[in-house]
Amino acid sequence: MRCMLSFVLSAALLLAPLFSTSQTEPQEPPPQEVSVSAPSVVLMEASTGQIVYDKDPDTLRHPASITKIMTMILIFDALEAGKIYLEDTVTVSEYAASMGGSQVFLEPGETQTVETMLKCISVASANDACVAMAEHIYGSEQEFVANMNQRAKDLGMTNTTFVNCCGLDIEGHMTTAHDVALMSRELITKYPQIHDYCTIWMENITHVTRRGSSEFGLTNTNKLIRQYPYATGLKTGSTDDAKYCVSATAEKDGLKLIAVVMAAPDHKIRFLDATTLLNYGFSKCQVYTDKNKEKLPKIAVQGGVAEQASLAYEADFSYLDVTGADLSKIIKELKLPKQAKAPVKKGQVAGKLVYKLNNQEIGSVNILFQESVKKAKFKDYFFKALDSFFVTD
Repeated sequence: MRCMLSFVLSAALLLAPLFSTSQTEPQEPPPQEVSVSAPSVVLMEASTGQIVYDKDPDTLRHPASITKIMTMILIFDALEAGKIYLEDTVTVSEYAASMGGSQVFLEPGETQTVETMLKCISVASANDACVAMAEHIYGSEQEFVANMNQRAKDLGMTNTTFVNCCGLDIEGHMTTAHDVALMSRELITKYPQIHDYCTIWMENITHVTRRGSSEFGLTNTNKLIRQYPYATGLKTGSTDDAKYCVSATAEKDGLKLIAVVMAAPDHKIRFLDATTLLNYGFSKCQVYTDKNKEKLPKIAVQGGVAEQASLAYEADFSYLDVTGADLSKIIKELKLPKQAKAPVKKGQVAGKLVYKLNNQEIGSVNILFQESVKKAKFKDYFFKALDSFFVTD
């Protein structure tokens, strides 16, 4: 009996769909369908953030230069906030120029634009450029790293601690494959312009120092950009402690995937594993997205200073399926009360739009009040009655 129950539960988990809102545990593919050598991997669908496949996703590991994904998030945050601009001049400090590992050999006192620094980081994985940008934005690498850790916390990266901004091996600088997928998704969904930088294969920058002017060639460390037809980024990393890592992003027919590989034994295997994961995802995944929602009605408000309130959808809806279901059969069901009782606040949940497939709920989107309505007092009723008295046809 116990064996039969175990079999039924396993089958139920295998057939459970993945969806974007109010989600259950994601479906796990049969192990024999994905064969990877690296000890920790994660395959995520970007629009929903759902895990399609994982293997030991939560073991703490050294991230090497995939740390720079968070560094670039903070750079783009600063750009979006107007704190810095792409044309700004960044001056390289003695400390920034002293960074070892992968670098573009910036010299103390040398200046480059923010955009050039972004290219150095995303294409050539330059540690010196990372520290120069950290100091430019927050005054010191230490303060920049504090903000990296806060950003990680905000993203739910519960197993991550950053100690530096570039990924050089140091005690305590750790993350997980799952957390890397989370920050990769944040970067490519919030700042899709990153792809303009991380897909550059080769480009020259110009060093201008006291010794004169010289050209330096940047070559992308992510060989998938040339080897995999759907590759769109994102970041590689390798150190003695981390071994070989990559967060590989790809897009095919509008489907966007993130494949994270950590601690692979060599660079060939990290790219092979990433390719295997991406191919698996493209063969299994299909996404339903609802952006063209019907116009919402106004809802009656009982006992309010206004008789009605406008409504709005909280977000778009996306649903990830890996079972081959016919997504054209998805139906929508609007669930709203006939009226609301005052007071109501803007942003308060009024109801929800439910999505169903084969009579099963696959997710929902909250319907929010778009405006606040205060509870009516005696004077409000008095003036309303007075207005009605003086209204003439």
